[in-house]
Amino acid sequence: MATIDRNALLRALPSVEETLRSDAAGPWCSRLPRERVVELVRYATSGVRADLLAGSDLDGRSAGQAVADRVDREIDRLGRSSLRSVINASGVILHTNLGRAPLGTAAVQSIGDVAASYNTLEYDTAKGGRGNRDEHCGGLLKRLLGVPALVVNNNAAAIFLAAHELARDGRIVVSRGELVEIGDGFRIRDILAASQAQVYEVGATNRTHVDDYRQALGPDTRALLRVHPSNFRQIGFTGRPPLTELGDLARSAAIPLVEDLGSGCLADLCEVGIEDEPTVERSLQAGVSLVTFSGDKLLGGPQAGILAGEPELIARIRRNPLFRALRVDKLTLAALGATLRDYLAGRLDAIPVLRMMRIPEREMAVRARAFVARLDIPGATVIEGESLLGGGSTPMRTLPTRLVAVAADGRATVHGMERELRSRDPAVVARIERDALLFDLRTVADSEEEELARAIRDVAGLDAGGG
Repeated sequence: MATIDRNALLRALPSVEETLRSDAAGPWCSRLPRERVVELVRYATSGVRADLLAGSDLDGRSAGQAVADRVDREIDRLGRSSLRSVINASGVILHTNLGRAPLGTAAVQSIGDVAASYNTLEYDTAKGGRGNRDEHCGGLLKRLLGVPALVVNNNAAAIFLAAHELARDGRIVVSRGELVEIGDGFRIRDILAASQAQVYEVGATNRTHVDDYRQALGPDTRALLRVHPSNFRQIGFTGRPPLTELGDLARSAAIPLVEDLGSGCLADLCEVGIEDEPTVERSLQAGVSLVTFSGDKLLGGPQAGILAGEPELIARIRRNPLFRALRVDKLTLAALGATLRDYLAGRLDAIPVLRMMRIPEREMAVRARAFVARLDIPGATVIEGESLLGGGSTPMRTLPTRLVAVAADGRATVHGMERELRSRDPAVVARIERDALLFDLRTVADSEEEELARAIRDVAGLDAGGG
């Protein structure tokens, strides 16, 4: 019987022209050009036919209605950006999958101002002629760090460009324990190999000594490389030489010491209990010739890679033909420049990731208790927990916090509630531990709390008026 029904549905499947003559087509053509609508109707018709051949009964709908529903979904999908806002209640401050650092108000405003008009990207209003786009952020970075700097599109590009310019005709020496994978299958070794530098590994996986670097020196050695541990941390019988020793060795050999610092930390994090995260300034003071780091990690700005260091090295890299291929656009420069001006003015709380890290545990406790009271959901409680810095450059770094825990009722499982939260607009990203949904308000803006509460109440099966 089911086969006969599907055959009947197949026979009733309207042609593309019939669908285009239907009442449903009018609204479609008011939203999209007719040729685009024709493409979508063909796509939808083929999809419904494939569903029927696969055994679907179309959930009781007619074949024509199934086609129309599919066209509606596709038109709605085309009208919405797949890149949209998310409420990050996971407590991971630098969440790589959620875009890492959210931008501060000044950075967002600067992007809007520059995007909406012509601008001075490469125009010098005083001279009435061509300007230099490097100056927009280069000058700010020099004031902050005391050395010249360049901006490219991410830190992988920065280390690639440095290796290509400084070591493509020779050897770059790096500890075996620092040849890390930086995410999505990309490895430091592969990036260095693509730069045409010869990677020369020294030391053991867990320990490397300055003598290992010294013994690797030769006539074709072009640079020493130090790499931030990134997504992992070694514990136990481990060790690597201090930067000062590597800097002394590099200077004695008349070659540069390059450090891939990764995190781009410009502020001292000791006050939040993170005492061993290296800062860019400290690396430069320790004798590093060239530092590369990210703009969207602990720096708190947009995605970018920054190279800072000795003037002659920066000048060489600036002249490298690949620099143009890896440079950033006006929007990145606008956002990064605004973020750097916040640093220069001492407005650290204007930079969202720094503000989040600096919220004391007692304040998180007050916010969590107030949020539970707003929820008014039976079983919602406040528990102790930890926020995670994250971002692929601060492994295992946590901050004490208070979490809002919501257990599932008989209506749904915890995993089902979590899926519902992710399917909303805006989507809500939370954590699951010990059969409860956990929400960390450290990564939730004050302006997002009302929407988050509404979302939790919805998936818990409660209306806005109470439990």
